[in-house]
Amino acid sequence: MTQDAQQQAPQQEVDVVVVGAGFAGLHALHELRGRGLSVRVLEAGHGVGGTWYWNRYPGARCDVESTDYQFSFSEDLVREWRWSERYPRQEELLRYLDHVADRFDLRRDISLGRRVVSAVLEEEDVTWTVATEQGERWRARWLIMATGCLSVPRLPLVPGLEDFRGDWYHTASWPADGVDFTGERVAVVGTGSSGIQSIPLIAEQAAGLLVLQRTANYSVPAFNHELGEEELERLQQDFAARREFTRSSALGLAAPADPRSALAVSEEERRTQYETRWRMGGLPMIGAFADLMVDRAANETAAAFFHDKIRAKVDDPETAEKLLPRGYPWGAKRVCVDSGYYETFNRSDVTLIDLNEQPLRGITPRGVLVGETEHEVDAIVFATGFDAMTGALMAIDIRGRDGRSLRQAWSAGPKTYLGLAVAGFPGLFTVTGPGSPSVLSNMVVSIEQHVEWIADAISWSRERGTEVFEATQEAQEAWVEHVNAVADSTLFTEANSWYLGANVPGKPRVFMPYAGGVGAYRQKCDEVAAAGYEGFRAVPAPGAERRRADRSAPVVA
Repeated sequence: MTQDAQQQAPQQEVDVVVVGAGFAGLHALHELRGRGLSVRVLEAGHGVGGTWYWNRYPGARCDVESTDYQFSFSEDLVREWRWSERYPRQEELLRYLDHVADRFDLRRDISLGRRVVSAVLEEEDVTWTVATEQGERWRARWLIMATGCLSVPRLPLVPGLEDFRGDWYHTASWPADGVDFTGERVAVVGTGSSGIQSIPLIAEQAAGLLVLQRTANYSVPAFNHELGEEELERLQQDFAARREFTRSSALGLAAPADPRSALAVSEEERRTQYETRWRMGGLPMIGAFADLMVDRAANETAAAFFHDKIRAKVDDPETAEKLLPRGYPWGAKRVCVDSGYYETFNRSDVTLIDLNEQPLRGITPRGVLVGETEHEVDAIVFATGFDAMTGALMAIDIRGRDGRSLRQAWSAGPKTYLGLAVAGFPGLFTVTGPGSPSVLSNMVVSIEQHVEWIADAISWSRERGTEVFEATQEAQEAWVEHVNAVADSTLFTEANSWYLGANVPGKPRVFMPYAGGVGAYRQKCDEVAAAGYEGFRAVPAPGAERRRADRSAPVVA
């Protein structure tokens, strides 16, 4: 639809427009509606769920335990929902979010199949006009971008894909009815989280599997299991205390971090601690010792432990060496969680190719050209990740003061105040945006904290009659400086990870999440609010008094 047609389309007014109907969008709708505000959620997908609506690839599973990866705003909801597994599958998470939408009657304020293309600030009265690809226009005082951190799939720039005669897929836009690879030769490109989760299941179906790896990743077994009634009861009884603990933790996880240095204990004690954490499964491994992400020597002890584990799982020594992550600190890329990943390479019908030794030169009509060799395949799966954290925001034409776009404001990398607001864009909030713990945390814990903080800020502003609520440039610059200083004190910046946008050609290299921890970040946000939203400008809009007088003036026939 053209810009002129969009401008002529009927315009509807609400207090708040929320973009996205995943965990963040659903919680924002429930929270704000409960405070008496009118809300419209605009969602590109044809169902709620966000990340868990789109990512339906084989083996898609959350890397945070189900009991921690759920909403806490309703005790009844916690009691009602019965998780079936320790680590929830995509299907179960989508059923959960559908249940939440129905349980709290959220669907009546959600418009599905509505892709937002622009959001423009009307400076005269400081409101946002949001336009969809379908031609709708919504006007609101407040705009909340709940677009997700991992929601824009990225395809590698490989020539020849359009000539491929077989089928190809991206893990982040998987067909809803699944894919049957039985009897097919399949190539999987990428060994990040989605590749590590999907490869074992694709290998079980395919006649032959070719895995193309550019960067080996660290992965820890999930040790997943079904939840029995006794364990479920215990988890539900402990939920409130467990959630309270996660809110003040470093990663938003229930496993306590060990305060000791990895170098301050004996080799035997260190090995025992790593084994204990390994057996926990999942992300608690990161909290094995306090200095793993700040001290290179300590970090190398964790890397060595993982290397030993990988060598023990993979029969062929040459293949095992290719699977050993090298060239970056352990944990500097998100540690993956798997179910039988390394063991898959013991199959005779699975072949691993290191793209550092033999580069992927292109796609041919019959397969993939690696080095000088053409490998014939029937299907290609791209497990190549996302334009993380900023991709969804930059895909929308968001324009603030003086018509300046967010793309312009972030041309050298994203800058925010607290990961929540952007100077020059009054009334706009980002949920788990750059500059917040975000992807370095349990996302649901971080989402809840952001949504509740935003709702409090809106209530505070409305109670005082202010129409401008905007981060100041000074506060934003100070926060960006702090985020960078914290990141520079860690080992995170020593890896070419998607945390820095290194997987997207041309994207500025900026460490986007806040590495100071969930608890410390929450405390800072609370301090800002307690100080009257320090770092924000909250004042009436220019001409506000005149407009109020005009609206209250008697109508003369």
